[in-house]
Amino acid sequence: MLLVATPSVLLPGTDSDGKQMIALVALFAGALTFTEYKTSYPSLIEFRDAPPFNRVRFLILFFTVFTLTVIEKTSVEPTTLSTLVSALGIVVSGALDFPYSPVRLATLMMADGASEAQVLAVRTAAGTAYLISLLGLAVFVLLLKLKGWPNRDGGFNVWVNLPTFDPTSNGDVVVRLERDSRINIALGFLLPFLIPAVVKIGSTGFEPLTLTTPQTLIWTMTAWAFLPCSLFMRGIAMGKIADMIRDKRRISGVEEGSDYLPA
Repeated sequence: MLLVATPSVLLPGTDSDGKQMIALVALFAGALTFTEYKTSYPSLIEFRDAPPFNRVRFLILFFTVFTLTVIEKTSVEPTTLSTLVSALGIVVSGALDFPYSPVRLATLMMADGASEAQVLAVRTAAGTAYLISLLGLAVFVLLLKLKGWPNRDGGFNVWVNLPTFDPTSNGDVVVRLERDSRINIALGFLLPFLIPAVVKIGSTGFEPLTLTTPQTLIWTMTAWAFLPCSLFMRGIAMGKIADMIRDKRRISGVEEGSDYLPA
């Protein structure tokens, strides 16, 4: 709920109708998360009993939204913190803005008549969000190495932690996990390059994306950076689970291709 409400709380100018809509979305997000974590039968949220996967993912999302909100606050109510963060964002985005980089491609989503200030705002937000996602991904990989995730000494319930993955379908579960892992990692790598192209092509014949509203810019750039990072994390996690199942099978003397899953 705090994550959803952060931009509207820190940025001035949100009207009463907007505040009511944001409050409704925040309540829905909080109720969904509470229900998913309290019920015995999962439906959507993955790895709920396998920390720190969701904790790291939430922190990446929260810091991205918070940092972009602070940067946008510079243009309406500048403070010492917002000015400092904005200056750092400009430096970071400048370093990441090179030919064919995701940050450079993100600016292509803008309308052709966008002003230099609007392009700079999008580039700053894109560079900052992309850096946070890269740092969060590095922290996640480091935690997996240090904590030995998933815990090979304890149990790992595939159904609870992967409610959308059916381990009883045709084919070896390890092969399917590794295949899904590669697909998620590939999508995580390609999406920062594909999303701007899709937006540019999709805007043909429609009103081009302007990203002039602060909250629109915040959530668009957050989704652009967080979704690939989340797919990367999911792919890495599924690869680790496949390795765990293979090791358990080897210890138990179970042949590859069986339906055996560790308890």
